[in-house]
Amino acid sequence: MAELFDVAIAGGGPAGAAAALTLARHGRRVLLADAAPADAFHVGEGLPPTARSLLQELGVLDRFHDDGHRISHGNVSVWGSNEPQSVDYMLQAHAHGYQLDRPRFDAMLKDAAREAGAVVCDRTRLTRQDEENAGQPMRLQLSSAGETRTTACRWLVHAGGRAAATLRYHGVTRHRTDRLIAFYTVLHGDDGSDRDGRTMIEAGADGWWYSVLLPSCERLVVYLCDHDVAPAERAALLSIDGFRDRLRGAPHISQMCRLHGYRLVRAPRGADASSGRLERFAGDAWLAVGDAALSFDPLSSQGISNALYTGMLGARAIDAALNGRIERLEHYKQHLARIYDAYLRHRATFYGYEMRWRERPFWQRRHVALASL
Repeated sequence: MAELFDVAIAGGGPAGAAAALTLARHGRRVLLADAAPADAFHVGEGLPPTARSLLQELGVLDRFHDDGHRISHGNVSVWGSNEPQSVDYMLQAHAHGYQLDRPRFDAMLKDAAREAGAVVCDRTRLTRQDEENAGQPMRLQLSSAGETRTTACRWLVHAGGRAAATLRYHGVTRHRTDRLIAFYTVLHGDDGSDRDGRTMIEAGADGWWYSVLLPSCERLVVYLCDHDVAPAERAALLSIDGFRDRLRGAPHISQMCRLHGYRLVRAPRGADASSGRLERFAGDAWLAVGDAALSFDPLSSQGISNALYTGMLGARAIDAALNGRIERLEHYKQHLARIYDAYLRHRATFYGYEMRWRERPFWQRRHVALASL
């Protein structure tokens, strides 16, 4: 007979790990399957100051502080004006944010879940082996290093990001609000002179850029634009020379990179950065968390915070449902819908501040969204 878990979680990023940790501490038998390589690079390495309360609630704040993440004292934005504007976190209640070493951060959360009693399977893909069968445990297959085994669970959590493959079993639709894509690479410097831990954001005619200094002393540079960029432009953005040429369209970021002797030596990559939500966030014995449920524009800096928060909240809803309080699932669904509605309002407002290129398609689309509020 297959081993039976109360909850199986597909996806070992911050959302899945937070859910596993929360459920394990509630005494549930939990399986966490993470298909991603341990050293996988993730775009969006920032953690805002307010996220520290989430780490405190998860009971991992002290171990987080011991892991050497780079402190970030705020943002510098060239948005709506040619002049940079600074937002200093020191003027806020939580003082400062962080630029994360994401592999270390993700490993820390999974280790905490493992220590709480969750069974954590790295480099392991989870797939369902049966159709919907209300009231019966779900049969699962775990695949790792060419080997497979079967198991079963009462509840399944989808935490595999925007493209969570396990969601297809439920016939649930994902609604996209935009089709934003990110082209990103990491720049290397030789002199170590760069000490600016702030996030720099810079708007351009057909999209916008951001850059952060990583704990590795490399600098991440990301360009955000719409998916329907011309094929030739897409090819250029995925090449070293083409990306370097396009970076000149962000004069403040490119000047900073030149000042500190950064070199672009790694071919850029592309990634989905769209805003979107599931038509429903939970169903019969399943629930979605993190980007699998809600995905935000990187401009919001909410991605990791949302992952931690929905991971905890979803886990508590499942724990309550296993105790017969099924109404908590409805509360979860309604709460996530409110979060997304509030996010759309804030997103439209911030894009509305940039009017220098209001005739360009990228900005027209976002100003239409503001006008529809």
